[in-house]
Amino acid sequence: MPVIVIGADTPVGRAAVKAIVPAAAEVRAFISDAQQAGALKARGVKVALGDVSDFSHVEAAALNCFCAVLVAEAAMDGRERSFAATGQEVWEGWATAIRNAGLQRTIWVSSNEFQAQLPSSTPEVATVLVSGSTGEAARAIAELEEAQNLP
Repeated sequence: MPVIVIGADTPVGRAAVKAIVPAAAEVRAFISDAQQAGALKARGVKVALGDVSDFSHVEAAALNCFCAVLVAEAAMDGRERSFAATGQEVWEGWATAIRNAGLQRTIWVSSNEFQAQLPSSTPEVATVLVSGSTGEAARAIAELEEAQNLP
């Protein structure tokens, strides 16, 4: 089933895409860094380039996906955000966008540095806390994406 990684241009987002691609029927990446598009496309990933706070664009990119991997860091790092002032506003916008796009599952990827809670209206949610290597987090994300049901 199609999966979208929002924040695929972060270190953990790149690792997640790499881990998910072999098993997923279709992987989409929402990124802000145009320089990373070529490497993602070379892996067979469909790429949407835009502002992570442009929720209508996020919604359109996620349409017909089953699962969204939301990388909290992409809402708080140094990238430009024109439609939201805070990370929390971005996270809330993502939750609305994926709900409106009809997604069934959300994998929330956070760290000690970028902690937040998604609104309760977010579809079925599992959380991956990045506390070690991005590879460990990516494996956890891939396992959750493939699971029949979330724990």
